[in-house]
Amino acid sequence: MLDEVFTIEQLQSLFIDIKDTDSEYFHQAGIGREQVHQLNQFVRRDRICWLDMSHPPTRFYLQWAEQLRRHLNRVLFLGLFDYESHYAHYPAGAFYKKHLDVFKGNSNRRLSSILYLNPAWQPGDGGELVLYAPDDGRILETVSPAFGSMVIFLSEEFPHEVLPTRCSRYSLTGWYRVNATTAVNLDPPA
Repeated sequence: MLDEVFTIEQLQSLFIDIKDTDSEYFHQAGIGREQVHQLNQFVRRDRICWLDMSHPPTRFYLQWAEQLRRHLNRVLFLGLFDYESHYAHYPAGAFYKKHLDVFKGNSNRRLSSILYLNPAWQPGDGGELVLYAPDDGRILETVSPAFGSMVIFLSEEFPHEVLPTRCSRYSLTGWYRVNATTAVNLDPPA
């Protein structure tokens, strides 16, 4: 868990942007990728809006993510290839059941990151992230989605879930990926 990674002004600009982003850019989040992608309200009920450098309000964040990628590769030799991210909005009652941040048959996501954008979050509002031990499923940590806090964890190792929300919960969620291209599979896709 990281606190005070970004200034209050930066966090407020992201919060304003996620709230002001037209709802037509958000879509119901699904599970799976490409041919196996599906919407499943039993598993997750959040709405997402994919981000890239063409979206000016998030450029400083994506530049920071790129600096972190380079640093992690230099220090830990992780071979991180790129970073993909989206805004996530969990309206009241939304959740995401226990899962791993990896697509079946692919192992390209290495690190998951979540930056919380909830300036008015209060205990009891729900939407906590619960991280589980990979071996025995015991709860390792319950993370409150407090404004400006950030969590980074190994995508393929730690099962996790988002508990049901009682009010809107916002975050900027992303994944550092490795290039898992093979002779027959382009991953990440072009």
